[in-house]
Amino acid sequence: MPELAHKKIVSIYFGGGTPSLLGPERLQAIIQWIQRDVGFDPMKTEITLEANPENITTQLMKDYASTGINRVSIGVQTLSESLLKKLERQHDAQKAIDAVSATLKAGIGNITIDLMYDLPNQTLEIWEETISKASQLPIQHLSLYNLTIEPHTSFFKHQEELQKTLPDPDISLKMYEKAQETLTASGLKQYEISAFAREGYQSRHNTGYWKARPFLGFGPSAFSYWDSIRFRNIAHLRRYAYQLDQGKFPVDFKEQLDEQASLRELLTIRLRLCEGVHLVYFEGEYGQLDKETLKNIEQLENKGYIERNNEIIRLTKQGILFYDSVAVDLI
Repeated sequence: MPELAHKKIVSIYFGGGTPSLLGPERLQAIIQWIQRDVGFDPMKTEITLEANPENITTQLMKDYASTGINRVSIGVQTLSESLLKKLERQHDAQKAIDAVSATLKAGIGNITIDLMYDLPNQTLEIWEETISKASQLPIQHLSLYNLTIEPHTSFFKHQEELQKTLPDPDISLKMYEKAQETLTASGLKQYEISAFAREGYQSRHNTGYWKARPFLGFGPSAFSYWDSIRFRNIAHLRRYAYQLDQGKFPVDFKEQLDEQASLRELLTIRLRLCEGVHLVYFEGEYGQLDKETLKNIEQLENKGYIERNNEIIRLTKQGILFYDSVAVDLI
């Protein structure tokens, strides 16, 4: 791929669906293809594999480690038995805990897990138990997500009924604050709105999204960001494969924002990082922000959502909790 000839590959991420079901041999073939045609240093590149707890064994993870996988993301979601059934997950809480242990035993020490809050019938007490148990696992990273009801799912069909069982906003806020408190105390420091990590284990891949590093996505429905253009692959597997067979790019959506819209979006995304944004460096690298955006930043300071230390702006505690409102004001 000539487009990558002078690029440094920082991370490779096998995610979306359950890529671990590919098997080590197929995944190794993909890694070798990238190594042959693009080249990267496997000792300096973060190579992540997503896996579900029910599919993980020590031997399987050893096999994946031999392919070059050095980071594993495990979809734990919750450690509540009742909520796992509600989510229609195929594993129980003990299997999730065992999956982390099996991965560590296989020699992969960089382990991250996903947890979800705002789930139907999830109480603060249930969440506190999950976050307490999770904080004691031998993990280096943890990501938090609240429930999103997607079309074409059983949750979507029953969303009106489910809405009645979701935690109210005050409880949701307490869940998030409890996660911040418990994870920080366990050594998992918050470095982004939804991400916590031990020192040196911040996700290089996700940090690339937040800092607008160019990336290419392969496979149906995968997104890419290249030359300031965002594009998405066709979601339908057969149509995607047919386009490739025809020697065509299997893309069904493209978007390129104008300069100021692109700057506002980048600034807004960068603010997700707890380190904040150095405005002088930001404008020096990407371009001058317009007066309206600078005024909006000042207004967000007055509201208590953004704080400024010299030229560095970052979200306050309130700003983190109400990031969606910040994003609306800036974009």
